Amino acid sequence: MTMTMADTAVSGPTPGWRNHAATLELVVTSVAAPARDIRSITFADPAGRALPGFVPGSHVVVHAGSHTNAYSLTGDGTHPARYSISVLRVAGGNGGSRWLHDELDEGDLVTVGLPRSAFAPVARARKHLLIAGGIGITPMVSHLRAADRWQRDAQLLYVFRESSAAHLPDVTALAGARAELFTDRASFAGGLGRALCSQPVGTHLYVCGPSTMIDVVVASAEAAGWPPSRIHVERFGMDALDAGDPFRVTLTGSGRSVDVPSGTSLLEALENAGASVPSLCRQGVCGECRIPVTGGRPVHRDHYLGSDEKQAGDVIMPCVSRANAGTTLEVPL
Repeated sequence: MTMTMADTAVSGPTPGWRNHAATLELVVTSVAAPARDIRSITFADPAGRALPGFVPGSHVVVHAGSHTNAYSLTGDGTHPARYSISVLRVAGGNGGSRWLHDELDEGDLVTVGLPRSAFAPVARARKHLLIAGGIGITPMVSHLRAADRWQRDAQLLYVFRESSAAHLPDVTALAGARAELFTDRASFAGGLGRALCSQPVGTHLYVCGPSTMIDVVVASAEAAGWPPSRIHVERFGMDALDAGDPFRVTLTGSGRSVDVPSGTSLLEALENAGASVPSLCRQGVCGECRIPVTGGRPVHRDHYLGSDEKQAGDVIMPCVSRANAGTTLEVPL
């Protein structure tokens, strides 16, 4: 599948911010449970200062206890006083969502990374067609806020389970009749087909949600003649990935070679070998673990590097990216 994303943009810290590993110390100002297994959390600066702005579709990495996870921001990125996220409880996840659901309370201090974007709306687009499934609505709420602020043409298709819908009041307030809501796959499939075949030239498509839904939407768009350059995808971390092939990495700085088995990330293999690699989200979205590649060809599976960087093949995000079976990468560690 061809995946196209906007250039990554990072909002810099305002004067006075603690700029250690690009993080902020924020306080939880409100917690809500808008639907089953979904928790909405709002953070603010303890001193009441404005937060760094962000482009629509941005995410932040939240330090959830001993875990770090990336979550889409749902607010307005223009001079924000607060950051808001909505978190789906994932029973089989790494524990970050459970911590945010069960351990975090109002008044708690939390370390939050600066906003980063790999899913921004294309400013030159004639129209923006947004398609979301389940908790994939979160970046779309930010897109809708920007479309409303700047009077851009945006249409939304949102499919969800009735018992676990997120941000419906926001969607209806921001998009009104431009939002089509679906609670079953059959009606969504019909709405998707109509939407893909009825857009004006110059429309860009954005899709976020479960991996299987994304694959269906992208395949349908390509079959309907959409060029890959107008299809933008946001996947949620490891949901997008299989176990990968086994390969080997050579650490040119020490002359050692390390085997990376199927199901083990390159980052984990490097850490197990004693190599020190900074990391945050471990989902291929924050960019913190980026390292150079001096030999071999990476298989890029991240959501951070641009298409030109991936084509060059001289850097890798080892938390999710790897190499083909039986090949060797070289990294200067």
